[in-house]
Amino acid sequence: MTAPTRPASAAEAALELARGGARPRAGGTDLAACVESGVVAPGPLVDLARAEDLRETRWTEDGGVRIGAMTTVAALGTRPRLAGAYPGLAAAARALATPQVRSVATVGGNLLQRNRCPYLRNPAFDCFQTGGEGCPARTGDHLRGVVVDLGPCAAPHPSSLAVALLAHEATVVVVTGGGSSQEGGQAERDLAALYDGTDPTRDHRLAPDELLTAVVLPAPVPGERAAHLRAAGRARAEWPLVEAVVRLECAEEGAGPVARAWVAVGGVARTPLRLSGVERALVGAVPGREPGPGFDRALEGVADLCSPLPSTGYKVDLLRASVRDAVERALGAPAR
Repeated sequence: MTAPTRPASAAEAALELARGGARPRAGGTDLAACVESGVVAPGPLVDLARAEDLRETRWTEDGGVRIGAMTTVAALGTRPRLAGAYPGLAAAARALATPQVRSVATVGGNLLQRNRCPYLRNPAFDCFQTGGEGCPARTGDHLRGVVVDLGPCAAPHPSSLAVALLAHEATVVVVTGGGSSQEGGQAERDLAALYDGTDPTRDHRLAPDELLTAVVLPAPVPGERAAHLRAAGRARAEWPLVEAVVRLECAEEGAGPVARAWVAVGGVARTPLRLSGVERALVGAVPGREPGPGFDRALEGVADLCSPLPSTGYKVDLLRASVRDAVERALGAPAR
């Protein structure tokens, strides 16, 4: 195997990727598993470990923060200022995988990882993502598959950080090396623009010559209450069956009624999703109390979004229960 290149900056890395044929390597936790299982063929790598600008955390003039894509998942949950400003994101990061993985895995890598479908990761099968023309999970084992069916692929997106960052209305910074012109460019995109649930051939929308360099979060919300819930098997730190992040902006320094709400869920579709109906129903809810009948109706309405596969019908109830639990935790959580 060719030795990886080790650029000293994000711009240099983007130029290397623009030359074609190489993949970026961040923490390597998913890439190594993909190569081992044959999901991707061994090939040239652009190792990002020396690109220090990808590790920077910089607070912006408006009170928000720009977090470099090579920041570890562990840092999101353990840096006091970050955890205090963005409690939903910190809680999701602390619950992800294991301490060993969190210490190596990166923000960018978590957002852009491949899905966990056992058919994708078994070389005996072909699927849309390996050049095939079907999804064997649809007629096979899809117990952990989608319940909000957006397209041909039945594998839910695996990123916990994507769920939390969607709830925080984050954006991502993407750099391109510019191909043969050698004139790179930089653009900021909504986090949701990274994903397309109707495209079964890939888990994210970045082009091969594009590099995700940072995520940008707006200024923290005064009086915010937040909670994260992860419904997963207990034995092996598994990827979640359902995941929810709830943020509530409450008046009167967190003691008054909810003025705005953000509810994002994962593990249920090819992309993380916002539940706008549930968000609207939470406006006016009072911390320390049950959210009320409007919320109950909105939560029942979540079933209308679902189109379960034969073995994922259980996720309809699990999704509603997880959202309710996360909302109740957020209403009872101390204000930030």
